[in-house]
Amino acid sequence: MRTGTIAVTATFLACALLAFAPAARAADIVSVGSVDAASANLWPLQIGLKNGYFDAAGITIDLVFAQSNASVIQQLAAGSYNVAPSAGIVDPIRAIDKGAPVGLVRIVIQAPPYALLAKPEIKRVEDLKGKTIIVGGPADITRLFNDRMMKQHGLKNGDYDYIFAGATSARFSALKSGAVDAALLTTPFNFYAESAGYNNLGFTFDVLPDMPFAGMAVNRPWAKANSDVLKRFLAAYTKGVAWFYDPQNHEAAVKIQTDISHIAQDDVEKAYTFLHDKNLFEPTGAVSRKKIATAIDALRQLGDISGDSSVDRFLLPGVTQISE
Repeated sequence: MRTGTIAVTATFLACALLAFAPAARAADIVSVGSVDAASANLWPLQIGLKNGYFDAAGITIDLVFAQSNASVIQQLAAGSYNVAPSAGIVDPIRAIDKGAPVGLVRIVIQAPPYALLAKPEIKRVEDLKGKTIIVGGPADITRLFNDRMMKQHGLKNGDYDYIFAGATSARFSALKSGAVDAALLTTPFNFYAESAGYNNLGFTFDVLPDMPFAGMAVNRPWAKANSDVLKRFLAAYTKGVAWFYDPQNHEAAVKIQTDISHIAQDDVEKAYTFLHDKNLFEPTGAVSRKKIATAIDALRQLGDISGDSSVDRFLLPGVTQISE
């Protein structure tokens, strides 16, 4: 009889404790905006998702895609997105210069990884005179890179024609269909195009080696209200970068990108080697003042920004790790 009383009492106490225990904390949802799901620029983010780094940080990623980097930053500024994890570096800089509530918190890719791919009969950059080239947009970072490449080979605006498509996959499709003579493509599509017989006329990092290609931008009001969430997001992302660089994860990293992009494994292998061996993903999470200043100076020379060019103006205080 006494044993039964003890059992009932223990059960009662357990139920009471459960009733008054705090509910498990719900994951924080972070709205993430980017261009082109198949782009290798998102590799560390996709690794973080696959390996559960964001789950472990108490974060659920709501990943949404737009047609161009400019569109991503517009929606980031409007608050539709919280984070743009791989925006072309010039787009948030332009937006901040015009007063948009956006801030840079990380350099993602340290140098522009684009290649200029052309039809098989086009052997040199100089052969593009009078031809049509497809880049991301009239004010897109890809146009800046391409203009600099053309200039090095004696060509100027007006010597060639532009058409525009924001996503690398769309630019490759235009090249493949014969609608354009050349396209500026990032990994792994540049290797895919080479495998299909198109000529690689050069890489953009040979033209602008000190200019960062992609940065991580955030909506400032959201970041101010969710600084802890943002710090956890950045820590999980940095784990994804570290995992990418670990040689033991080579095969698994290639599989992740192959499954997402539906591109041939050999071409993804080439992209992995390219990004890994050239150390293109910034590994530390720090933002180099020198590299951001290079991007700001390039845009000022183009007349794209006119306000204060102090680097700190474009960063998010209290969150951004800064290096010289």
